[in-house]
Amino acid sequence: DETEFRNFIVWLEDQKIRHYKIEDRGNLRNIHSDDWPKSFEKYMKDVNCPFKIHERQETVDWLLGLAVRLEYGDNADKYKDSTPDGAKNTDNTAKNAEPLIHLDVNNPDFKAGVMALANLLQIQRHDDYLVMLKAIRILVQERLTQDAIAKAGQSKEGLPVALEKHILGFDTGDAVLNEAAQILRLLHIEELRELQTKINEAIVAVQAIIADPKTDHRLGKVGR
Repeated sequence: DETEFRNFIVWLEDQKIRHYKIEDRGNLRNIHSDDWPKSFEKYMKDVNCPFKIHERQETVDWLLGLAVRLEYGDNADKYKDSTPDGAKNTDNTAKNAEPLIHLDVNNPDFKAGVMALANLLQIQRHDDYLVMLKAIRILVQERLTQDAIAKAGQSKEGLPVALEKHILGFDTGDAVLNEAAQILRLLHIEELRELQTKINEAIVAVQAIIADPKTDHRLGKVGR
């Protein structure tokens, strides 16, 4: 509901974020004004929100995260020793061994960070932020590591091809045209092979993200 959304933004600014002085909140508080979207867009820029005005869900998550951080900063002594109920009996050894085991995937900062990375790497958005994080990891591993970049930068040296050993399948009546047609056919086959390789890589990448049970393409089997 548009009215509830606007009231929510005003409440966050008035009660938690308090980025503007009280006298400067008039335009934001005027929720029935036709110019409210412009005031809200300016507000997002002023608080350095990384999302656009039409990205409502992401904006809400980010502003809530900002409000929580400010609330904590104002009451650090009250919250610094607080421990989530589910983490009170957690084994410290396990925590040290796996630092991400208690990662809160619903944390607004986590969502905003994953979304920013996905936008930077031009990765398709997904409702599940963990799925996007896995896709980012796969892209980084396969394309952005030092070894991957070095491999991509290497020039390919082709092997000499004996055209007379490749049957064209038709005759143009001209030896020069026949040779040109053979070259074009070989280049086309090479392009098809490269396309098939990319398709196979895409299938493996998708399986690595969504397969359940996990599919290990290296072993040619499904399951751990």
